Amino acid sequence: MFGNMGNMQGMMKKVQKMQAEMAKMQEELKTRTVDASVGGGVVSVVMNGEKLVQSIKIDPATVDPEDVEMLEDLILAAVNEASKKVDDMLSQEMSKVTGGLKLPGMF
Repeated sequence: MFGNMGNMQGMMKKVQKMQAEMAKMQEELKTRTVDASVGGGVVSVVMNGEKLVQSIKIDPATVDPEDVEMLEDLILAAVNEASKKVDDMLSQEMSKVTGGLKLPGMF
């Protein structure tokens, strides 16, 4: 009976350590960025780990007043690609903390 209590305490310590590592990782990821380019590099987006867009670059040659819809589509695609890259980065970093263990509700 008491052997299980020792296992429980050990498990709680591991969980607390994992929580601390996750909090540290989340803070670090706020400062990391990803860069996504579309259309052969005519539109690029830089996004941080909180999925906040840091910058958007548009090749001036891409701006065509007669085809604003194309530019809107390129920007949308670049933002979506950057968002996917942030998700991938978060998933990769999370697996380092959890040792590959999938935890429901985490990222």
